[in-house]
Amino acid sequence: MSKRFLFYLVALFLIVCWLYSYLVVHYRYEGWLLMGFFIFLALAFRSSLLLKGFSYTLIIFAAVSLALYYPAYFLKAGNLKLSAFILPLLQIIMFGMGTELSVKEFRTVLHEPKGVLIGILCHYTIMPALGFTLASIFKFPKEIAAGIILVGCCPSGLASNVMSYLARANLALSITVTAVSTILAPLFTPLLIQLLGGEFIAINFWAMVWDITRIVILPITAGLLFHHFVRGRFSFIDQAMPKISMIGIAFIIVIITAAGRDSLLEVGLKLILVTFIQNVAGYTLGYWSARLFKLKEKDCRTISLEVGMQNAGLASGLALTLEKLATVGLAPAVFGPMMNITGSSLATWWHRRPPKELL
Repeated sequence: MSKRFLFYLVALFLIVCWLYSYLVVHYRYEGWLLMGFFIFLALAFRSSLLLKGFSYTLIIFAAVSLALYYPAYFLKAGNLKLSAFILPLLQIIMFGMGTELSVKEFRTVLHEPKGVLIGILCHYTIMPALGFTLASIFKFPKEIAAGIILVGCCPSGLASNVMSYLARANLALSITVTAVSTILAPLFTPLLIQLLGGEFIAINFWAMVWDITRIVILPITAGLLFHHFVRGRFSFIDQAMPKISMIGIAFIIVIITAAGRDSLLEVGLKLILVTFIQNVAGYTLGYWSARLFKLKEKDCRTISLEVGMQNAGLASGLALTLEKLATVGLAPAVFGPMMNITGSSLATWWHRRPPKELL
């Protein structure tokens, strides 16, 4: 019997036990059963080349399961609120992003200005408009609606670069659009959220400018300096940063889930549907906008992923600075895992269909 088959078997057993408990007996360890199901399913997926990319998201689902069932354990450690770790973790993640960049990424703007400008234009128009439209149509409570808009107003994240690589898209363009959209975030994100979300939540423009600067710009600048002067000299740091980022993102999502458990149970299914529509519509409109501007197929794929995949971690951090983690922070917490699932699926589908210019 192979390990993968055994993992699937254990996962099947655990989900059957969870269903029985959920529907019949309401066993007190129900959350542990659901967590175990996701963990063993993730282990099974790790053994498959086709499904390996989904294993990290399943681990997040496992942790979120515990947070939903036992939220008190993820809110405080003694007298210390665990949410206090969110901003430092985001700064570490942004520092890690900076260590992966160099000045040459920004020089790409000079060599490929059309693709970069289209990417930035699409990113900061399509997703904010989608967020505002969906939040208005589905009539969410005001603070949750503001969270949906906030996700749409954030820059793209590192995940889009990974997916662009897998999708055989233009990786250099992807990295540059991510970097430039992030650098522009202190201006565009507060401006857009104030314009589109001002009716849902009070926004202090300059306070948000500073929050984004200290969460994103300063750590990325430090990372760029690290890349230039130190990178390669301490290989263990280079190897550790991606793992720290993954753990940090999972931790942030779990804390937000625990803090907003009651609101999430109330609007959960509708919020999942809306984030899915926002995410997939972002891919679709980004791709066809790039086609409209007559970009190459690989560049169209890049713009699609750059538009559809947001920096949900930054949105979570901003929700914390607004002191509304349990409401405004819910949409980013749902959007993060959602975009990893859809992005991995889209990238895998594209990977099997090389762009015509590569054939």
